[in-house]
Amino acid sequence: MERITAQYYIETPYEPEAAARVLAGEQSSGTFVAVPGETEELKKRFAARVENIKPLETVNEPAIPGANSATGKYHRAMVEVSWSIENFGYNLPTMVSTLQGNLYEITQFTGLKLMNLEVPPSFAQHFPGPRFGIEGCRRLTGVEGRPLIGTIIKPSIGMTPEQTAELVKTLAEAGIDFIKDDELMSSPANSSFEDRVNAVMHVINEHADKTGKKVMYAFNISDEIDSMLRRYEYIVAKGGTCAMLSLNSVGLSGVKKICDQGQLAIHGHRNGWGMLNRHPLLGIEFPAYQKLWRLAGVDQIHVNGIQNKFWESDDSVVRSIEACLQPLLGGYSILPVVSSGQWGGQAPETYRRTQTTDLLYMAGGGIMAHPDGPAGGVVALQQAWEAAVNGLSIAEAARQYPEFGKSVGKFGKKK
Repeated sequence: MERITAQYYIETPYEPEAAARVLAGEQSSGTFVAVPGETEELKKRFAARVENIKPLETVNEPAIPGANSATGKYHRAMVEVSWSIENFGYNLPTMVSTLQGNLYEITQFTGLKLMNLEVPPSFAQHFPGPRFGIEGCRRLTGVEGRPLIGTIIKPSIGMTPEQTAELVKTLAEAGIDFIKDDELMSSPANSSFEDRVNAVMHVINEHADKTGKKVMYAFNISDEIDSMLRRYEYIVAKGGTCAMLSLNSVGLSGVKKICDQGQLAIHGHRNGWGMLNRHPLLGIEFPAYQKLWRLAGVDQIHVNGIQNKFWESDDSVVRSIEACLQPLLGGYSILPVVSSGQWGGQAPETYRRTQTTDLLYMAGGGIMAHPDGPAGGVVALQQAWEAAVNGLSIAEAARQYPEFGKSVGKFGKKK
């Protein structure tokens, strides 16, 4: 019988072997005490198995509250546990409840993070995965050989549909590939969803008719399921190519329902990520996180960015990009979205460390606040990536490309 395997980083005041057995029992057939129905036959078929334990360091202080240590020592380890697919079938919410669920409540752990997971090949028969992914998003935008260059409507909220459309017109004429609503924007009093779609898609469709290039705009449809479906259909009717979902707010079932419609590329925003990941010994690591959303069908997902404005390290960002580019179930492709305090100055280091242009490279202020305005900001990012791929340093690129040079003059001092 096929099995699903999960890797955890744990900390415990007990021996790691004993804590791992508690983990396996609590998340399958067992509980805190033996019960009459838990026969050997039942356990053989449904009990989780501890597959591997790799001891790591021992520390003197717990990472988070839990059981006190009798010795004053807390042991860390990498633990691998597997479950029979019979336990939950092809049910993503129940799978997540099994792999995470009550684990974070168990007193035997003073630290626990889901690091990665592996699903069997049969999942491909039940989850079609991203309908567009990297190749599809390139096809929809007509971009090959470089990252998609994108931006976010700023100010995040407060602009009217007409003001938003005017900004979209400027960005489209400058050669932008992708624009999105901010995650804070839905359907506020001064910019109803339908009015914003009407105004923006009029500009995008008119630009496409003139030039043959259709800008991808990710309208934020995050809401209750019925509302999201209506908004999804409205985008399709107006000729749009993308919808955005706040993944952690909408949840797996809601996201999968929208992805299953299959007509729009789905931009997955991970706002709220910090509460799931920021503590080194609590939550979920990105390699596991992005696999869940790939199974649900998301085509694009945020990974933060090099030298970002948030807390995440460059090493973590690089690992996240690499995780997205790793094949899943024979080819579930997902486009990494690089964002957060980005401008062209991070392009050389991003390319040096990842050696890929399969990215959606997003800059908000890095485009909007360019000395030549948004149009100059778009050109500067395109120049930055051309320079990065050609091996130019920031200083060399600044001398060669005027718009990028102005970016360096403005944003380089804020590094």
